[in-house]
Amino acid sequence: MPRSTNSPASRRRRKKILKLAKGYRGSRHRLIKTAMQAVDHAGQYAYRDRKAKKRNFRRLWITRISAGCRANGVTYSRFISGLKMANIDLDRKVLAEIAATDEAAFTVIVEQVKVALEKEAA
Repeated sequence: MPRSTNSPASRRRRKKILKLAKGYRGSRHRLIKTAMQAVDHAGQYAYRDRKAKKRNFRRLWITRISAGCRANGVTYSRFISGLKMANIDLDRKVLAEIAATDEAAFTVIVEQVKVALEKEAA
């Protein structure tokens, strides 16, 4: 009985890997073995960095909010606490955008927070 190699499926599988490796340097976009390794590693990095991106953006937003708060005489932690007391439901992404682009609007928010903090302290 002749040996069966399933050529169409093998070729399709290899072409898929080489298509994913398009643009890689050297033999990584030409040779199937190195291309498979490169594509596997790229997938691992992409998975890891999708998670890391969320952490990095949250850190950036907190830094921007903190800078805006300190310019208005309140710390970040007191500001976040005051937001909850004042029932202001803005997430960090929106607050950071306001703090970076519209200082007057951010100052108004900080003033509302300060009023809520004073009410709670009294």
